[in-house]
Amino acid sequence: MKRNIGNMVVLGGGISGYGSAVLARKLGMDVFLSDAGHIADRFKKVLDEWQVPYEEGGHTMERILSADEVVKSPGIPDTAPVVQALRAKGIPVISEIEFAGRHKGKAKTICITGSNGKTTTTSLVYKIMCDAGLRTALGGNIGESFAYSTATGEWDWHVLEISSFQLDGMFDFRADVAVLTNITPDHLDRYDHCFQNYVDSKMRIIRNQRAGDFFVFSADDKTVWAEVSKLDAPKMRMLPFAAHDGIASSDGDAWLAPDGIITATVGGRTVEIDTARMQIKGLHNAYNAMAAALATLAAGIEPQRIADSIYSFSPVEHRLEPAGEIDGVLYINDSKATNVDSVWYALESMVRPVVWIAGGTDKGNDYEPLKKFARGKVHTLVCMGLDNEKLMREFDGVVPRIVSTSSLDEAMRTARAAARKGDVVLLSPACASFDLFKNYEDRGRKFKEWVAQSKNETIK
Repeated sequence: MKRNIGNMVVLGGGISGYGSAVLARKLGMDVFLSDAGHIADRFKKVLDEWQVPYEEGGHTMERILSADEVVKSPGIPDTAPVVQALRAKGIPVISEIEFAGRHKGKAKTICITGSNGKTTTTSLVYKIMCDAGLRTALGGNIGESFAYSTATGEWDWHVLEISSFQLDGMFDFRADVAVLTNITPDHLDRYDHCFQNYVDSKMRIIRNQRAGDFFVFSADDKTVWAEVSKLDAPKMRMLPFAAHDGIASSDGDAWLAPDGIITATVGGRTVEIDTARMQIKGLHNAYNAMAAALATLAAGIEPQRIADSIYSFSPVEHRLEPAGEIDGVLYINDSKATNVDSVWYALESMVRPVVWIAGGTDKGNDYEPLKKFARGKVHTLVCMGLDNEKLMREFDGVVPRIVSTSSLDEAMRTARAAARKGDVVLLSPACASFDLFKNYEDRGRKFKEWVAQSKNETIK
């Protein structure tokens, strides 16, 4: 529902913030952007081009509290004083997703969320849609700002990766196709350390869906299945996917056979995918392929086009991304694995002996689910962080050798010395990156740079 907003304030000058400010300017609103930190030069340039007034390094509360509505960056918690002040005054605070959704016109949306797999699934859906020749924008938590794309282009579809933080500020927005990959504990510090609060946030992906819309979800995920079971006569068309449990839906479904063949069906149209022909390996990527196949079948893409696009899809950066081989040892960058569940899928997919690099800012992790794979596949655990005590304690007696390091260079040298020909050095941290790095991308890039430099030195 469109609203008459004369005075819009945008909090945060990152990708969602600058895009929202541009869209507001295009719509003729009086817009002001405020960031308590530093705004990147590339975003300042765009704001200047669109003549958007902004401030950085602090908030001018008088101006902010005069807003009719505020678009908040997902990185700003509801506990921030500026947000608390807005709520106390009754000023609506929304997400970029909510704002851009009001003005996307005839474009439709495929919206993907989940604790794990959402980036790969989103990227895969985007590739399928583009390969099919549709005008498709990639946005949300990856790609370009949803709001900026809405302001500057005409699209058939928006493929959006949506985090729980973005969902929290979504009220009237409706996804034409909603995808929920799974729900496992993550970001609980933002949800009063209550898992159900986080679950409720993820389930907002189906908020406002109606007859004719589609909900793609994992039937193997016990938390998701429990939430789906609570739905009272849902209007949208249900599209479950599974590898472990038998499922059936009159609207369509996808399943993974023991021989590795995925069969996905929607509305009588079926695509079969041989996982052996996929470039992305492992059970987690079979789940991602099932979700993407169902979502794009729901969007009307031809089955053969879906299969061809999935077969040609390459790994996403920082998610089980091959970084190179040195002296017969393969180095894999899985820096995006910032929680235990992501690492479970990474270790599950390993077929070589593993030197595992893990650690960082622990988020209250329960490492128990990893111990079976660690015991059977990992011969050396390299802990990389400023505080490695918990990680070392948890895997003592599980992994034969554990080494504590406090920098990337020390961790990489230790891993290289421990690795034997035919091994894998796997960076799959299970933790946030903020103790030693700017973010998981920075951690992954530095890992790849170290591998590339060491490879060149070996050649010389």
